[in-house]
Amino acid sequence: MSYLRLVGQRLVMMVLTLWGLATLVFVMIKLIPGDEAQVAAGPGASQEQVAAVAKRLGLDLPWPEQYLAFLGRLVRGDLGTSVVSAKPVLSELAAVLPSTIELMIFASILGVILAVPPALVAATYRGKAFDGASRLVAVVGGAMPAFWLALMLQYFLGSVWRITPISGQHSFGVASPTVTGMPTIDALLAGDFAGFLDALAYLILPAFVFAVPFASQVYRLLRATLIGVLASDMVLPVRAKGASTRTIVLRHALPNSLPPTVSLIGTLVGGMVGGAILVETVFARRGVGSFLANSVALKDTYAVLGAVMFVGVAVCVVNLVADVITLMLDPRIRGRQMGAGAR
Repeated sequence: MSYLRLVGQRLVMMVLTLWGLATLVFVMIKLIPGDEAQVAAGPGASQEQVAAVAKRLGLDLPWPEQYLAFLGRLVRGDLGTSVVSAKPVLSELAAVLPSTIELMIFASILGVILAVPPALVAATYRGKAFDGASRLVAVVGGAMPAFWLALMLQYFLGSVWRITPISGQHSFGVASPTVTGMPTIDALLAGDFAGFLDALAYLILPAFVFAVPFASQVYRLLRATLIGVLASDMVLPVRAKGASTRTIVLRHALPNSLPPTVSLIGTLVGGMVGGAILVETVFARRGVGSFLANSVALKDTYAVLGAVMFVGVAVCVVNLVADVITLMLDPRIRGRQMGAGAR
């Protein structure tokens, strides 16, 4: 089985997953009490105006016809038009997406920094004081609810000690011209280092909320995998040749421990897209998560459907990329997935 065939199988599964997701969300939206046409027409609209809006948006059609129309637009890449702003949902998502990507990238980097070095040290000195302490921190970090951590960070670091901003994306009057939609990158492109530091300060708390559970899971998996590799027969010849502990860990144990860790990171990054609803709302940041939360509150059907499909595609693509990287890193998995001919 070739790489292309394997990726093709994953793409088919992704399409089926997205179809199921679209169906589920469409039914849930229709079951939520409230009149979408009334929301689109405005609170003071007359019955005639509401009926006209419903006809224009196709909301007067039976559910099956609305569902088929939605699937047809989805196949053409049309996520519909927001009933609140009357703008294409895709363009509205494109405007807020860079902010979410910026947050996810920064949180992932921070999570890897918090997880990988402690895991390497803990696995190398298994049973020592640092190993026990880091395991305890990982368990506590992984058990903390994200909303509670976000509120505590806002209260202590933002309100009591005033170390970081509480919410938003930049200070008043500090915003750089929008180029990418990512405040930190836009500030750098504008040569505004002070603006970069300002945007970075607003990014720290929400990124840390994502990074803590991310680092906890990556640490525990990587530590356990490293311990297994270090205890395996594979390492014995390397030790017999007199290699140092640092060489054994970094050049032999770590590369063999990466495939399951990369797969987990892909899953966690995909989960961040869904978690952005909470984090971006709490920290008042623009992004796909806050866009989806506002759309649900306003019963903006097409915006909700579009945002959920967008999140679903992002999660599936991230997991697909993680699967391909895992196959490239580990010949054992590649052999099982692609048959004996790939060995």
